[in-house]
Amino acid sequence: MVRGGSRSKLVSVKLFPAIDLRDGHCVRLFQGDYDQTTVYSADPVAVAASFVEAGAEWIHVVDLDGAKAGKPCHLELIAEMKGLGVRVQTGGGYRDFESIERALSVGIDRVILGSALLKSKELKQESGRRFGERVVAGLDVREGKVAISGWQEQTEVGIVELGLELVALGYVRMIVTDIATDGAFTGPNLALANEVMAKVPMHYIVSGGVAGLQDVLNVAETSAEGVIVGKAIYEGRFSVADFFATQTRK
Repeated sequence: MVRGGSRSKLVSVKLFPAIDLRDGHCVRLFQGDYDQTTVYSADPVAVAASFVEAGAEWIHVVDLDGAKAGKPCHLELIAEMKGLGVRVQTGGGYRDFESIERALSVGIDRVILGSALLKSKELKQESGRRFGERVVAGLDVREGKVAISGWQEQTEVGIVELGLELVALGYVRMIVTDIATDGAFTGPNLALANEVMAKVPMHYIVSGGVAGLQDVLNVAETSAEGVIVGKAIYEGRFSVADFFATQTRK
């Protein structure tokens, strides 16, 4: 873990470079707004390959079309990324057991469940026990409340409340995205992260707001397992290779 700006120790946090898919392209949304889409590449597999070449061990893939449609739309494309020899976690439209099983059958390492946790009582109650660590709770939050359906629908369900319920149901890992910081380069919401980690006993992955490598190092000062980064990499604020350079003792 990095402390006081020193790189004398290995950075303990995992980096998850993000690829968001829309219409077969690699894109980013601003704060979950589908009307504010930036296209970064027409070849998402090539983007994934560049991450792998730079040392990425995981790739975080969001099927934005799937999130809106309620069913995965780009599984074949994501399976191609998995074929690069990298571990893949993906979400967007996984709202029944069949879609989860289909993704796992093509080698996807983890399936992220978001909207389904609030829309399907059966899926929420059974997925953690049935799939174990291969399912992840993806909780997207505005002001402490969970948003669903590709961030288009706001609920009054608190993240801590839902997180504790999921622990009891066998879930071991959560990704928390602070929608207000997503793509805004304001830094991750570490206050939210620390609050949730103090109250909910799960592995925790931070998402939203990373503006540069220092933000990743700041996440490493918490007990978070990992951090998801998208726009900061695409805008050239730091690279996957820059992150892995911090993994070398100096």
